[in-house]
Amino acid sequence: MEKKVLTTLEEIKIYSDPYRLQILNAFYMLDRPATVKEVSDEMGEVPAKVHYHVKKLEKIGLLNMVSTKEINGIVAKYYEPFSGAIEIKRKESHNEPSADEMLRSETFKLLSELYEQNKQRFFKQVQASQKPHAMMNNTTLYMTDEEARSFFERINQLCEPYKSKKKGGDYRSYEFFATTIRNDSE
Repeated sequence: MEKKVLTTLEEIKIYSDPYRLQILNAFYMLDRPATVKEVSDEMGEVPAKVHYHVKKLEKIGLLNMVSTKEINGIVAKYYEPFSGAIEIKRKESHNEPSADEMLRSETFKLLSELYEQNKQRFFKQVQASQKPHAMMNNTTLYMTDEEARSFFERINQLCEPYKSKKKGGDYRSYEFFATTIRNDSE
């Protein structure tokens, strides 16, 4: 599985922006290459605003232009979101404490937004149906650091065959959100 590693503060800030996460989510929900206009319509937003953020996401490789098509003299650009794992990993350097704190802050903002989006989807599904199709798991696991990395990679590998299937027929879209964090308080 392909992996995108975000190492600079700029990359992390671009990715952790809540509005940009909504744009990425709209691309994922369309489940096909789409134009900025299509995504802005899906979001109920102005195309120029979405376009600005699409260019930022394209700059760090989280959106890729996959084709163009001329429509009435206008070139429509079709973008596709990055479909692999995204990892935040700060480059080893002698950064000043304020840069480390900024990195932590951006990572916290990102995690909060991802959690909030998934929480809202979970509650929406539970409230919308007599038989909700939502599952939750919270488990403490005991592993070495290497086992934890391997475990998370295996989870991503398990997900891979289900990413390429399309909605329709018997297939339904399921959102999967997982985090692993070492608990140093024990």
